Amino acid sequence: MNGSLVYQDYINLIKRKQIINENIEKEQIQPSSLDLSLSEECFEIKQSFLPYNTKVREKLKKLTIKKINLKKEYIFKKNRTYIVKLNEFLNLKSNIFGHCNPKSSTGRLDIFCRSIVDYGEEYEKIPNNYKGEIFLEITSRSFNIALKMGNTLNQLRLVNLKHNYLSDKQLINLNKIKKFVKKDKTKIDNGVKLSVDLSSSKIIGYVAKNNSPVLNFSKIKSHKINNYWRAIRSINKELIIEKNKFYILKSKEKVIIPKILAGEMIPYDTGIGDFRAHYAGFFDPGFGHPNGSYAVLEVKTNEIPFLLEDGQTIARIKYEKLNKNSNIVYGKDIKSNYQNQGLKLSKHFK
Repeated sequence: MNGSLVYQDYINLIKRKQIINENIEKEQIQPSSLDLSLSEECFEIKQSFLPYNTKVREKLKKLTIKKINLKKEYIFKKNRTYIVKLNEFLNLKSNIFGHCNPKSSTGRLDIFCRSIVDYGEEYEKIPNNYKGEIFLEITSRSFNIALKMGNTLNQLRLVNLKHNYLSDKQLINLNKIKKFVKKDKTKIDNGVKLSVDLSSSKIIGYVAKNNSPVLNFSKIKSHKINNYWRAIRSINKELIIEKNKFYILKSKEKVIIPKILAGEMIPYDTGIGDFRAHYAGFFDPGFGHPNGSYAVLEVKTNEIPFLLEDGQTIARIKYEKLNKNSNIVYGKDIKSNYQNQGLKLSKHFK
């Protein structure tokens, strides 16, 4: 059937050598996506690019400042751009295609990353029946980050034949039965709209500090929040998003991704406002089950300051059918990090 592949499909693709990585870890396989891992090959580059008429490696010959070996940890300096070859090689067949997105932990650290493939005309896009290497462009925007071979910063979601997105009418009807958005008045318009929660008299979010210590991406629950983040409160249920500052906020709505669906957040929508509200896009089936999880919103404007008000629409989620039912869903059984979350920073903080 059409739609997003599920856990068992990725297992089968690995067995059939359509996804090739001799050292792939079981933990990389998610309910409807695959975590991709950094290889030892890294290149600091002069500028970003798309290799629409050549291979990535041909472009790197001209644009590389220096080559780096990630067998040992290396500090990715803030606002410098690097290209890392990923360990996974694709040999897709049978009209399978896909796209990539940063993982939740990556987005919550303001690490801007996007995948590039040979002859690719778009970032994050895996063409139909693609055969070749995948590279990841990485620019850390708020922190100096220590990375090494094996770290997983982004995810791949593969689709059989074509996408099978739900229409607004289908979403409205399904929400009456499943109640997958926990709010009295669910706004459904080109997907499910999410609004920002600035109502608390306590902490409503965090803003990244300047001049923080190096953050070690491999170390979980080991960094002090106060070294990297300043807690923020709203004034009169409003918040000014200042230019080039990075904010972690949360939605008013609690979200559930039913087990028969996958979700994806739209990262940038100028109709909602001139800011980016989410870096990490994928929600796997079972996310938020059974009581719902708030969506964490990674907000940044690079243009002009923007005034946010409590309850203002800030993002959208598209829902897509899976190509089959899956027995593996997001949650504690597969050690998922953000099930039933509230306002939550990445897993790297105490």
